[in-house]
Amino acid sequence: MMTELIFVPIFVIAAYLLGSISFGIIMSQLFGLPDPRTVGSGNPGATNVLRSGKKAAAALTLIGDTGKGWLAVWLAFHFGLELWLISLIALAVFIGHLYPVFYRFKGGKGVATALGVLLALSPWVGLFALLTWIITFAIWRYSSLAALVAAGLAPIYVIIFLDYKGFMVVSVLLSLLLFWRHRGNIRKLTQGNEAGFGKTIR
Repeated sequence: MMTELIFVPIFVIAAYLLGSISFGIIMSQLFGLPDPRTVGSGNPGATNVLRSGKKAAAALTLIGDTGKGWLAVWLAFHFGLELWLISLIALAVFIGHLYPVFYRFKGGKGVATALGVLLALSPWVGLFALLTWIITFAIWRYSSLAALVAAGLAPIYVIIFLDYKGFMVVSVLLSLLLFWRHRGNIRKLTQGNEAGFGKTIR
């Protein structure tokens, strides 16, 4: 136990650094696109990268941002870390995406990375969160609204499919942070001037 406690900072910092990798910025550079922080919504996420017209860049951004959230938590499970430490790692990789040290702590809104974390905690939780996003988007055509509804319901899915209370805390914190990062979108939604399909903001 003491040995594990000694390595806790290393595990958490490693997860944070992994989360700090912005695939939106990297893919934009590789595809010769403008920095996503300087165009559109200014968010380095897949939706904003998609505005460039490069679907491949947007798809790789989505895969990368989701994958890093999944990988950090999956590795924690794979190496048999205790559940409380897995919870910290899940939060660390997500916070790394929101506030990346590599990009002056200005990151994305965290939808894809949160999905990756949930998929690693429980494929069923991640699947239901994804289905919630898809259904909400299909009905109202707002990416931001779909993200908010999925985030709001995610803790309920965790209660249904997972027993460990620490993961419930993680899901609530992820949801609260997602709502905070989408506060501008919430304001636009209530004012009726949020961008819809084709100009969604994530």
